[in-house]
Amino acid sequence: MKQIPRKQWIKFGVVTVLYLLFLLWLKSWLGLVVVPFIYDAYISKKIPWSWWRRSKNATVRTVMSWVDAIVFALVAVYFVNLYFFQNYQIPSSSLEKSLLVGDFLYVSKVSYGPRVPNTPLSMPLTQHTLPILNCKSYLDWPHWDYKRVAGTGHVKRGDIVVFNFPAGDTVATNFQQTDFYSLAYTEGQRMYPRPIAMDSLTRTQQRQVYDLYYAAGRKLIRENPQMYGEVITRPVDRRENYVKRCIGLPGDTLQIIDAHVYIDGKRTEAPKDMQLNYFVQTTGPEIPESLFRELGISKDDQWLMSGDPGWEQELAALGLSLRDANGRLAPVYHLPLTQAMLKTLEGNKKLVSRIVMEPEEFAGQMYPQNLYTRWTRNDYGPIWIPKKGATITLTEDNLPIYERCIEAYEGNTLERRPDGLYINGERTDTYTFRMDYYWMMGDNRHNSADSRYWGFVPEDHVVGKPLLIWLSLDKDRGWFDGKIRWNRLFKTVE
Repeated sequence: MKQIPRKQWIKFGVVTVLYLLFLLWLKSWLGLVVVPFIYDAYISKKIPWSWWRRSKNATVRTVMSWVDAIVFALVAVYFVNLYFFQNYQIPSSSLEKSLLVGDFLYVSKVSYGPRVPNTPLSMPLTQHTLPILNCKSYLDWPHWDYKRVAGTGHVKRGDIVVFNFPAGDTVATNFQQTDFYSLAYTEGQRMYPRPIAMDSLTRTQQRQVYDLYYAAGRKLIRENPQMYGEVITRPVDRRENYVKRCIGLPGDTLQIIDAHVYIDGKRTEAPKDMQLNYFVQTTGPEIPESLFRELGISKDDQWLMSGDPGWEQELAALGLSLRDANGRLAPVYHLPLTQAMLKTLEGNKKLVSRIVMEPEEFAGQMYPQNLYTRWTRNDYGPIWIPKKGATITLTEDNLPIYERCIEAYEGNTLERRPDGLYINGERTDTYTFRMDYYWMMGDNRHNSADSRYWGFVPEDHVVGKPLLIWLSLDKDRGWFDGKIRWNRLFKTVE
């Protein structure tokens, strides 16, 4: 029998111990099937893992060396991204000024505990679609149930969190960035006029109106794939990644009054750089680019509304009717502003004539889509955030708020019958939640599609916590004009 060098035994021992500790962390002993292969790679060497190195063909050796390196890198990236950390790029301005468009983040999976994947067979570095081929990057089988292993902490109020988009379970492929359910309600309302006197309808009648909207909109979307694309469903871990700030925790009662968040009746401190949208009318000249740079307003957020004659009537109704010497409407901008930015513009009397906050007509329908509440993005709730193990009594007033939790997130069947409510075939008027839920919002409050629009974030959708900005690129600037935001490199995420 061939003598095995001591060095090989040491390597085998170290790798095996580390791998067993990894399995202990995951609490998954199915991975023990890999141990014999580790033994073979270091000790017995029955499987010719490196057969290509002995090939006399130089081309084979070169090609296979690249294949070997690529496969090893993909496997390593797969496990690192799955259980330890992943990179994430900020795509939208919903968290400005805390996080900027073009920030590249290190997102820790360990902070809240990594999830065992629902779809373990997938291509590394892709979320749900293979580039170029434009097909699914994962296999639906095998499908594993939700399980989260131990992490270093839990989601806290104020944390910035990366999570899978809850309403992304159903997607119209031509509108992948749009909530399918909001899209269906919107399209349905276009087909049927909304009753003027919704207040005079009973809850049952109001629900019937919203059921009509949703059914009509969903039918329209499914029957017109050339416009909306194919309607598909995605497992939890393959839904789009979103990043927002956690505002409400499980068991909290949240309310928004005049844009201020209250938890259990107590006003909370707003993020220091929270932004709201305003209409800013100048005294005549346009706002110079230098001032936009000083304020930190990107070109995407610089909407010159007075350039479109179709807006003149609406702007005049807001009191923005100042005209220049030629009788033209003085420039009116739609801008997201922090309180500090607002004070800067208000103090510039030579340039700015009037500033008005954006009215609620710009906001759209709030969550839940199928409940008439009169809630707005600035005045919302109160709403109770579900907590694991808590039991609630279901009523006509709160069922639309919690039915997605019961059906879509916790996998129950829910039916309304003439004699009452049935969950999994049993008549009941109560429900006990099996997961914790969170309320997520952006700091750029009027430019954020968040929980106010699509509801709660279940615990099984939480991906991780951004810890570090390792690169930041300003898309409005050139490489020799400040494209790299050097002051943000290796900055911790607050």
